[in-house]
Amino acid sequence: MAGIEWRTYEAGHCMHPQCSTRRRGSWKMVRFPSLTFLLRHPTHGTMLFDTGYSEHFFHATRHLPERLYRTITPPHLREQESLCNQLARDGIDVRDIGTVMLSHLHGDHIGGLHDFPHSPILCSREAWNDLHARSRLGALKRGLLPGLLPANFLERVRWIEDTPSVRLSGCFAEFEAGHDLWADGSMLAIALPGHAAGHYGLLFRAANGEQVFLVADAAWSSQAVRDGIAPPGMVTSWLGDTHAYLATLARLQRLRHAEPGLRIVPSHCGEHRPR
Repeated sequence: MAGIEWRTYEAGHCMHPQCSTRRRGSWKMVRFPSLTFLLRHPTHGTMLFDTGYSEHFFHATRHLPERLYRTITPPHLREQESLCNQLARDGIDVRDIGTVMLSHLHGDHIGGLHDFPHSPILCSREAWNDLHARSRLGALKRGLLPGLLPANFLERVRWIEDTPSVRLSGCFAEFEAGHDLWADGSMLAIALPGHAAGHYGLLFRAANGEQVFLVADAAWSSQAVRDGIAPPGMVTSWLGDTHAYLATLARLQRLRHAEPGLRIVPSHCGEHRPR
């Protein structure tokens, strides 16, 4: 089978002090892009991995308590930067998007989902169940904004956990198993626990032969993967599970050393911004 054509888009960005994403970092404010990815499968067509920010995010956070989300992590988005507008600029209609895969349900990853009303959704059942077990304030504390999910979400979703499970081997054996999204080995969703409930990355072989692993927020940057330095425990425990996060980051670091030709792409890493 031919490899996957893919392209990176930056759908807005947010600002954080470096020390909130890296232990012993400085208080300097750092720009973190919200990266999204367009992938073309030779048989199943065009797919998105996350959607980044959009005006829907600002609408969902216009009132308290949700407004605290954008106060604590200030997002920046010009109108032309929303993913749907960038795709339109490139001649891609929202109706052309065959599937939207959500790595997890944090607001900066699903902020543009309402802009793709016709697309089936791939998402973790664990993530959905976790969100709906929480109160409005409890969801917000975890970076979750239920209003960003469409009313017909359950009619459109296909659960990642229901796709075929395959045992991973070699350098990926530590990750144990992946979900074969199209039952053809072309795209594997791999659980990367710790950052959020039901957090998944996506592994595929690109059209140029390069193996690519989109790891969403399992690491804030490629530098974090290289040196294994995680955010402060206060941050990782606030959003998810610190022990699981550290274990996942360590696996990614070992994977990088074992497979230097593998391209590991975190979703907020400036090194992978589109040029």
